Amino acid sequence: MSNPSELYPVLIVGGGMITREVVLPTLFQLQRAGEIGEISICSRRGRTLAGLREMYPNQPFLSYPEESADPEESFPDLYKQAIEDLPDGGMVLVATPDHLHTPVVLHALRHGKHCVVQKPLCLKTDELFAIKKAADADAMYVLTDYHKRHDPALRVARHRFRKGDLGEMLHGHAWIEERREIPFKHFALWIQNSSPFEYVGVHYVDAYYYITGLKPRKVIAFGQKKLLISHGKDAFDAVQAVIEWEDSSTLWVQTSWVLSDNESALTNQGLMLHGTEGEYWADHKARNCRFITEKDGYEDYNPNFFRTYDSWDPEHETDVWGYGFESIAQGVRDIISLQRRTAGLGAGEAREARRQILDALAPKRALPEQALVGTSINEAVRLSIANNNASVIFNERSEPRLAG
Repeated sequence: MSNPSELYPVLIVGGGMITREVVLPTLFQLQRAGEIGEISICSRRGRTLAGLREMYPNQPFLSYPEESADPEESFPDLYKQAIEDLPDGGMVLVATPDHLHTPVVLHALRHGKHCVVQKPLCLKTDELFAIKKAADADAMYVLTDYHKRHDPALRVARHRFRKGDLGEMLHGHAWIEERREIPFKHFALWIQNSSPFEYVGVHYVDAYYYITGLKPRKVIAFGQKKLLISHGKDAFDAVQAVIEWEDSSTLWVQTSWVLSDNESALTNQGLMLHGTEGEYWADHKARNCRFITEKDGYEDYNPNFFRTYDSWDPEHETDVWGYGFESIAQGVRDIISLQRRTAGLGAGEAREARRQILDALAPKRALPEQALVGTSINEAVRLSIANNNASVIFNERSEPRLAG
């Protein structure tokens, strides 16, 4: 194992549900394996960090704000200091609410820090172009964590489609819906700034692009506000969109985050694709694995996303594994490789070497050019709903605008 002081440190910005349940245990495991160095976490409020320390009492990390801070005081700009304090070679994992990604990413890039960002990269195409411009200027790595790309059930769909087994795409149907604990418990402070489509529906938007390589041509969207608004939360319960792609194929995406809390899994999800030569259909919730216990009742269990297993290592009891782990680990390992391969070079040489490495990675990573598809469709969905379900088309830069 490497000396921890010689390993690259990692800063997480954001301490919410995805950090608690996926990002942080992933990084602890990478740290334990000697792949990364010190971990820091920046959140707006000290109480969030106190909750993380309670969950992980034996795992040290630096905290912003410090433990002595008032647990209820808000520090909205503290991420700037946390980024500026990050030593050379440190990387930033952005796990804030969706609408707050852009300023964090741009500040990290201004200070020479590569980033892994929870999907979607941002919510507006003008923000994405600002991120892309900043990243391109100094050949910096910015990966959007679309973990569904690492789901074996989607990777095999891409492989078989690109072999020609499905022929030309005709249409598809994706569904991804979550229990109401998401807006009522986990995201209660910011759900009005997002929607179930932007938060999780974008996974399947990206999946269709990832599988087919197609770009969007037109979007028509619909949204409903019934349950949440009756509880004083001005946010969508459900959003649906039909996307026409450049080959005239279509994808219907239905999303919701107000399923009953008695639903057998947090997320009900799946994908159907129909081509001229074949069909793909997968229920991504029902993996034919279930538990029934006195504690939790009936559970449809997905063993592939992000789960804890007995460790193969005699020194450790458990490991985390799954496509949620692999997606974050891929970004972290890319950054480590990028920095090691350019170590010792002058600034100009290092920049050009990074550019060549990123060009090689670009076809197989959700770097900003690929992240543009999800962002532009998210923006188009909002624009369509705001204009009575109008058709939205895209210009040559993939920027959405009303048709006609």
